[in-house]
Amino acid sequence: MESSVSFVSHLSHNFPHLIIHRSNLFIRERSQFFCHRYICKATAKSISPETMSIVAEYAKSNRSSCKSCSKAIASKTLRVGLMSKGPGGVDMPRWHHFDCFPTDSESIASVDDIKGLSDLEKDDQDALARLVEQCVEPAKKVAEKKDEIKHPASDEISGQMTKETKGSSTSSKVIAEYAKSSRSSCKKCSQTIAAKELRLGLVTRDRGYDMTKWHHLGCFPVESDPIDSVDDIGGFSSLRNGEQDALKEFVQQCEKKTLKMDESGTDNRLTGETNKRKHAQVGEMVEEDEVRTNADQQTTRKSKMNISESTSQVVAEAEISLSACDVKEKYRDASLLPKWKAFETVIFLERDDGLNDSEKIAAFDFDGCLAKTSVKVVGADAWSLMYPSIPEKLKSLHNQGYKLAIFTNESNIDRWKNKRQAAVDSKIGRLNSFIKRVEVPIQVFIACGVANSGGNDDLYRKPRAGMWQLMKKHFNSGIAIDMDKSFYVGDAAGRKGDHSDADLKFAQASGLKFYTPEEYFLS
Repeated sequence: MESSVSFVSHLSHNFPHLIIHRSNLFIRERSQFFCHRYICKATAKSISPETMSIVAEYAKSNRSSCKSCSKAIASKTLRVGLMSKGPGGVDMPRWHHFDCFPTDSESIASVDDIKGLSDLEKDDQDALARLVEQCVEPAKKVAEKKDEIKHPASDEISGQMTKETKGSSTSSKVIAEYAKSSRSSCKKCSQTIAAKELRLGLVTRDRGYDMTKWHHLGCFPVESDPIDSVDDIGGFSSLRNGEQDALKEFVQQCEKKTLKMDESGTDNRLTGETNKRKHAQVGEMVEEDEVRTNADQQTTRKSKMNISESTSQVVAEAEISLSACDVKEKYRDASLLPKWKAFETVIFLERDDGLNDSEKIAAFDFDGCLAKTSVKVVGADAWSLMYPSIPEKLKSLHNQGYKLAIFTNESNIDRWKNKRQAAVDSKIGRLNSFIKRVEVPIQVFIACGVANSGGNDDLYRKPRAGMWQLMKKHFNSGIAIDMDKSFYVGDAAGRKGDHSDADLKFAQASGLKFYTPEEYFLS
């Protein structure tokens, strides 16, 4: 470079009329440089990553996150990774929770193909062996045969329920067992199936692989997969007598439901599909389904009605769908204490120790009903018992087999954008302290949405019944609630001096019997 510059200076000094542009001296060098850079890029693009391999290990820290559900993988928990080599030959792991591994798209030929298997505990090795059995090859694009299956007239006359399948050779069976760990989740309610808890599995065989979908006993889809006899349940003889009796009763209920469906004359082969809305307005009367054969004129409206004979209230259920991916560790930008989770505008206590789902629900408001609080004072300890008899009453209900639940509004959590963490800590802290004080397990739901002046309040905010429907559909293990035995207690009854009638209307919208705190705790 220095010699080139001195050469140009020499020419300019001795030949002033000769103009030489300095860049011309580097044309060759620059062209070679750009050519080299282009070749490097092209070569890098042409390098194809190596085929992905599988690795299993215990997470070394809490820093990794699952590529399926995006949640953190806790330290020392089993994680399964898809390893691939990038252009530079560097291993690129994509970690997953054990339950989140994409068995429908990734194929594992043998457990011997899993690196690190020998370093794992025996239970985890067995779990991975079952995972390999569930893995299937990526789906291939094939033309589906659309052969119509014609049913003989005798089937319709006898009222037998016949399943129609098109272009599918899959068959299903039912198995029952005690969960070996807490890693499985129910395919209906998305809640964890506790270790050693009875679970029912729907096993389907597809493309040579057994696929098991686990359910809580109360969540098993009897409408689509009825069980004719306990003899059809694999593993039935290995269960304890109590669980065997429960399954026998469960099968009898399946038979009753099937008979009701037969007698109703419902045509399960209608071609129209119901257009489900995720959040129907609670309390809104929705017209019943109208299915027309003309596809151009087909309109569908769905109504789910819950009629309580004890209160003669007719309630339209909200179409609330909940999956594990919808549950958050934070509420907006506010952190939550352990066991507390968030779903949309609701904060809920995930599962209090000793809490059992039940057909009998004893539900309560919190502020002004169970606890004395003030909107002007913030703090986890800023509360006291509303009535001295509350602990004894709640313990008595728990001993009678009731599940206790609290449904409470707290719009400050949404309104206090700059102090949201303080509002969350105050509310959850009070509830935790209350549960510790009364010494009974309680399920809790906090509606954080605000009230709108136009009356179109948040779906979950009382007096709307969204919190009740959320509990009923997703947090009671599919157990049908006995509305005659269930009730709700709240102080906002529209009386003189009450701040509103939200609790009374919440009970009416939910179809629950209603009591004021004075009626229930002082009588």
